[in-house]
Amino acid sequence: MSEVSHRRVLRIAIPVVLSNATIPLLGAVDTGVVGQMGEAVPIAAVGIGAIALTSIYWIFGFLRMGTTGMTAQAIGAGDEAETVALLSRALLIAGVAGAGLIGLQSALFAGAFALSPATPAVEASARDYMSIRIWSAPAAIAVYGITGWLIAAERTGAVLALQLVMNGGNMALSLWLGLGLGWGVTGVAWATFASEWVGAGLGLWLCRGALRVPAWRDPARVFDAVRLKRMMAVNGDILIRSVLLQATFLSFVFVGARFGTATLAANQVLLQFIYIMAYALDGFAFAAEALVGQAFGARARARLRRAVVVTGIWGAGMAAGLAAGYALGGVALIETLATDPEVRAAAAAFLPWAVLGPLVGVWSFMLDGIFIGATRTRDMRNMMAVSFAVYVGAALVLVPWLGNHGLWAALTISFLARAATLGLRYPALEAAAEAGGPAPRAPRDI
Repeated sequence: MSEVSHRRVLRIAIPVVLSNATIPLLGAVDTGVVGQMGEAVPIAAVGIGAIALTSIYWIFGFLRMGTTGMTAQAIGAGDEAETVALLSRALLIAGVAGAGLIGLQSALFAGAFALSPATPAVEASARDYMSIRIWSAPAAIAVYGITGWLIAAERTGAVLALQLVMNGGNMALSLWLGLGLGWGVTGVAWATFASEWVGAGLGLWLCRGALRVPAWRDPARVFDAVRLKRMMAVNGDILIRSVLLQATFLSFVFVGARFGTATLAANQVLLQFIYIMAYALDGFAFAAEALVGQAFGARARARLRRAVVVTGIWGAGMAAGLAAGYALGGVALIETLATDPEVRAAAAAFLPWAVLGPLVGVWSFMLDGIFIGATRTRDMRNMMAVSFAVYVGAALVLVPWLGNHGLWAALTISFLARAATLGLRYPALEAAAEAGGPAPRAPRDI
């Protein structure tokens, strides 16, 4: 294994940051395409349909994180057979999960519209959209696993290529099918369907080296009961942790609605600052996942600590840059995102919380990456539960006292709680990566 250098961290992180930058563009193009139809129904239909399916697919986001941590450890341990078998297991999970979603589509759609009622016209159009896109569920979930596997192998340039092809192709097809051919909502749906299957195919091609290793199709290895049980445990912990994190942000939105439309809209604008922070810090958190995972698998404690320090330096630098950018250009960004004077004024009043967000949140993001790499997912699950309880308690105390400022304070405290609780568990993580014996031989290029 090569030294954990600043150059190596940047080589992993920068492609991730660039690929994340394409994600908001995709939603903007899809909205713009149906917006050209001159009616509200197509915009609402794509909005509801996309959010519903994205939320369903999001449940399987554990496959990305779990695959990264376990694959990085297998690479660090020099276990080539397990490295490629993990890709096979991820693809099998994606296939089974995707087929299940297709089979349950009627119930899933009914549940989505029960939670988000719409007019008959919007619901009918949204059903058309969702009934097309659901058939690419296996591909969409497979991309999670493939992405996690590529990150573990430090092949984030391939991840960038995959995202550019998927999102770029999706945007081009949306414009052609939705506008050029006049298919509207169904054109946007077919564009996403095609891009997800193309993405899965491209992902397999990018992983073609693994398919030259016989273990990828060895049933005894792929279906090994002990390894499958561990994979299920890791993914289950990550799922629970992610649900609690999602509950934090959903409750933030719902509680914010109590303070009126302008404040609710202002909170939504400022949450975009938090999402930008997440996209930017992901690159360095992913670098931590790969490098910590490899060091953990190699039982190289000193290298693990080095990975934590170097990725942490870059994560902190990015957070400081974001905070400075928000402080200097936050008002201009608010005015770009919102035109209503009342919303602009409310967002400017709460802007200091968004400026503080990166400085406080960076440590929870980086520690997440460290713990994912080490697959210490039980700690992640348990500390997230503690942090969620702290957030709820803070909101109950601060919101009646300080209103929306109290709500933002509670969210900030939740970031601090995540960092503090995981930080307390870090010594145990490092101790588990005791160096011993000769370093394992790294697997060949796969």
